[in-house]
Amino acid sequence: MTRAKSSRRVGLARALSKLGYCSRSDAFDLIQAGRVRLNHAILRDPEAPVRIKRDRIEVDGQPVAPASKVYLMLNKPRGAVTTASDERGRQTVYAFLESNLPWVAPVGRLDKASEGLLLLTNDSEWAGRVLEPAMHLDKTYHVQIGRSPTPVCWNRLHWE
Repeated sequence: MTRAKSSRRVGLARALSKLGYCSRSDAFDLIQAGRVRLNHAILRDPEAPVRIKRDRIEVDGQPVAPASKVYLMLNKPRGAVTTASDERGRQTVYAFLESNLPWVAPVGRLDKASEGLLLLTNDSEWAGRVLEPAMHLDKTYHVQIGRSPTPVCWNRLHWE
């Protein structure tokens, strides 16, 4: 017997993330600070089971409803890191987004030295489908190197 999606349970922190309210780590902090209520009771356990479509979740007394879905494309510049905050003070991809946007998360990562298309969304289910290896989404990479490749190097790089 398969459970209906509305009765599927997830942890409270994950529920806040899936609803597009905030990241899981931010949700963890809100929950531990006693700012989150589940069905009118303050819970401090980020893993407390939640049925997203049935249970009432509140943050600071305000009900949390699913956020409007946001899908963004960013041409990530070289040097920016793909994270919300950086302990070393490096510039993050969030510096290139408008400040009035709802919470969004990167779909995958590009390293600091990379530049190019980076998708961001608050739709965690869509992001999961995009990242799923079984989806076989084609990706094209343009690589620059400082000298002409040797035949051995070229054979390792050329996969077609």
